[in-house]
Amino acid sequence: MSGTTTAGARLRATVGGGTPGGGVNRWAVLVVLCVSLLLVALDATVLHVAVPAVSEDLRPSGVQLLWIVDAYPLVCAALLILFGTLGDRIGRRRVLLIGYGIFGLASVAAAFAGSPGVLIAARALLGVGGAMIMPATLSILRTVFPDRRERAMAIGIWTAVAAVGAATGPVLGGFLVEHFWWGSVFLINVPLMVLILPVARFLLPESKGRCDGPWDVVGALMAAVGVLGAVLGVKRLGAGASMLDVKTFGPLLLGAALLFLFVRRQKRRKHPLIDVTMFARPTFSTSVGCIVLAMLALVGLELIAVQYLQLVLGLSPLETGLRLLPLTFAAMAAGATGSYTLRRVGPRRMVACGFVLTAGAVLLLVMMGHHDRPVLLTTAFVLLGFGLQSTLFGSYESMLSEAPPEQAGGAAAVGETAYQLGAGMGIALLGSVMNAAYAPGLSSGAVDGVPEAAGSAAANSLGQAYQVAAQLGGPAGEALRTAARHSFVHGLHVTLVVSAALLLLGAVAALRLPRVMDCGAPPCGEAAETGAAGAGIPAPRDGAGVDGPAVPAAVPAGRSPARGGGSGRATALRRNVGAERN
Repeated sequence: MSGTTTAGARLRATVGGGTPGGGVNRWAVLVVLCVSLLLVALDATVLHVAVPAVSEDLRPSGVQLLWIVDAYPLVCAALLILFGTLGDRIGRRRVLLIGYGIFGLASVAAAFAGSPGVLIAARALLGVGGAMIMPATLSILRTVFPDRRERAMAIGIWTAVAAVGAATGPVLGGFLVEHFWWGSVFLINVPLMVLILPVARFLLPESKGRCDGPWDVVGALMAAVGVLGAVLGVKRLGAGASMLDVKTFGPLLLGAALLFLFVRRQKRRKHPLIDVTMFARPTFSTSVGCIVLAMLALVGLELIAVQYLQLVLGLSPLETGLRLLPLTFAAMAAGATGSYTLRRVGPRRMVACGFVLTAGAVLLLVMMGHHDRPVLLTTAFVLLGFGLQSTLFGSYESMLSEAPPEQAGGAAAVGETAYQLGAGMGIALLGSVMNAAYAPGLSSGAVDGVPEAAGSAAANSLGQAYQVAAQLGGPAGEALRTAARHSFVHGLHVTLVVSAALLLLGAVAALRLPRVMDCGAPPCGEAAETGAAGAGIPAPRDGAGVDGPAVPAAVPAGRSPARGGGSGRATALRRNVGAERN
């Protein structure tokens, strides 16, 4: 395997080499990666509160407004595997830097969009940039932190930053829209990108996977279109579309077929984009499944909780955001302490207990009714945030540690794709359960004095029920409003029970994870303070070079040979510790 050697890379390898402060550089790299992730996570939710202002200014149709909101996550999810594997091929740092540039240019285009079409195109381009940034941050993190204990701490910080970005997006967006104009929610990306791009170019190490054989362009496109079809179909189901609708069934069928063919193609190729045999490893496949289940519960519950807080309890958007803050703070705490917890209890217990804790929090929320119970709600949200973040942390860390370093980009892309699919499935599945439990209490003349047509319209959603009730007025309107509230609370309770059952299923699945955190050699926490490792540049394995061509290294008898280039100190280090075990 050939690597890329630059003056900046040599300087990065020199920083701290052999000095007590040698580890500072890799933590600086983590700061850059976390800022990158924060921007992407913010952009996924910052537009939500700006939708009314966008609608008033650009006057988009209903379909156009849907695409303005969904273009970013759809394109991002579809291209994660493509760009994750491309980073393994041409260099993860290179893909990340290109992603920065695209993200910045797309932000300018979105901020000054003068028509719905331009804004949709800019949002799609933001998705391209986001798909280049997200897997690159996680795969570079895997490369820069070869010691598993330090890597676990870094992943804990990484996941906590993701939670903070997603949670603060609506708050920041609301502030900007209130004080400036809707384009400012995009324009804030530009100065940050201008600052971070040169810093990342100087500081981040370049790394690649194996470069044997040609890059599978056809396979990459199959994966992109397959994921796009699957996510689009799932999102339509979540929006209330029928499974038999051709616009729903068609994308789902096409996506499933292409993903099936993609897996078959990767199995047959000598040099696949993604080594699908990784899924035969119980740790890897179980971790991916746990990410899907955790996100399924989190996103679906957050969506329903927001409706409950605003429409049933009558809280304002700001009050709703404040009520959800304990969930965010608990998630941050779980991420910050995740490394310690993982070392103490191991992946199996951490992920399984996280699922059980979350299921308990969900069942606690069943006690919520028509009246506000702030202490109960806050307690449940704290348990929910801590439990889910513990599950996500343990799953991500186990998945990434199980994957070979040369497959880091592809593994990160698989994890991020699972994250996006889980989010979409959560909205679709839990939203469908909610609708199925809510609608019967209002449709077909279920409410006395309310016309059947009005009841059927009110059965679509609680918000629409309130509109219909206001139009009816009088005793009939009040009766419809009361019945809708009761039906919604009943649907909420049913949905919470179903969600708890899925979370307990995840706890059972997590029993396939390893009992203990295997840190390999050197022992966990005994990372060398000299050479390339001290600068945060790991000794690659299986030909995954970082800063130079792969050269054989002598190893003690009984050890697997490691490959990689770099300084003489790095070679001496590899001779002492052998190949890294995960």
